[in-house]
This record gives sequence, C-alpha cells and structure tokens, in this order.
Amino acid sequence: MFHKEGAKIILISTSLFVILLLVSPLVFSNPWILKPIQLFLLLFLLIILQFFRNPNRHLEVNDYNIIAPVDGKVVVIEEVFEPEYFKDKRLQVSIFMSPINVHVTRYATSGKVKYSKYHPGKYLVAWHPKASTENERTTVVIENRIFGEIMYRQIAGALAKRIINYAEEGTQVRQGDDAGFIKFGSRVDLYFPLGTTINVKLNQKAVGNRTIIASK
Repeated sequence: MFHKEGAKIILISTSLFVILLLVSPLVFSNPWILKPIQLFLLLFLLIILQFFRNPNRHLEVNDYNIIAPVDGKVVVIEEVFEPEYFKDKRLQVSIFMSPINVHVTRYATSGKVKYSKYHPGKYLVAWHPKASTENERTTVVIENRIFGEIMYRQIAGALAKRIINYAEEGTQVRQGDDAGFIKFGSRVDLYFPLGTTINVKLNQKAVGNRTIIASK
C-alpha cells in the first residue's frame, strides 16, 4: 500500500521508467552499458516506491499510551523550554527518520486539535540542535483526556522540502490515523508534561503505531 501523497510522484516515476526502459536499447547497443543503466533505473523506481509505502498497522486505541507517530530512531530525550505554545519546560522526545524509513506521520494520541501552525524556515540537517526552532516545520497540539495537551512537531530536514499536515484546529482526531507526511528525510519532536513516564531509550528504533513512547 502506498500513501496518497506519493500518487503523483509514483505515476511520473513509473511512466519515466517505462519510457526510458524502452528507449535505452535504441540508444545503447552495448550490453555492458545497457544493463547497468536499466538496473539503475529499476533501483531508482524501487527507492521511490519504498519511500511512499504506507503499511497497514492496525492498533487498539489506548488513551493511556502515546505511540510513535513515525518510524525512525530516538535521538533526543531531554527536558527543554518550549517557547512557541506552552512557554514552559517540557520533556522532549525526538525521532529521526532516514530516507529509507516510512514517512507517514500518524496521530500519537486521540483528542481535540487545540493548535496547528505551519512555519517556513531553513533546511538544516534534521539532527541539528536548532532544527526544532529554525527549520521549516508544523506544530500541532492535541488535548488528550489522560495526558492533557501533547505537542508534536514535524520538522523538515536537509532533503525534506515539503511537509504535509492534516491536523485542523477544533477537530477530533483518532490515535493511529494518518496525520500527514514529510517527504525525503526529516524528524518529529514530541513534547510531554514534566514527570511523564518515557518508555523508550536513546538510539532505540521506533515503529509508527507500534512503539509506546510514553504511558500512564
């Protein structure tokens, strides 16, 4: 299954692949040149397809758990000052996504969207300390009946040039449903109240809709 945000790119890439595959034998008669070119074209198409994959991961909604919104590696667990919405100290957990990870963003919890804002910005590498406040990003706050207000931030990286955010203020969202998409490498930050029990460790692999990030 592929994500709808990749439909146009997949269609264009597949069409180009077929055209170039048919044309290449007419241009390159030497098989030692032709075969590597065809293999490169196939590899390029496979990379596009795997990037936009959207695995069906069913989950039982549980307001006592905050699940990983994306696939990736946990790169930050620390107490920070959050200046945009809370304007106080929060516990931050960050997940870095490489280009080979699934890039679907899913709602980490159910609740009402209290805040949703897009910020244009830079394209620093996603693990840069200033990426959370200087890169292109979207900030979303969901009010959950158990945890209260939980923030997540989609952050563009050096390659990610487009962030898709489905969260609209005032709407009710369901844990595990698609919340958006970040194209080509990125990071997602989660912000919790101080004292929240964090269930992951640094450098741990997180799986969207599977890994429990925090619990009560």
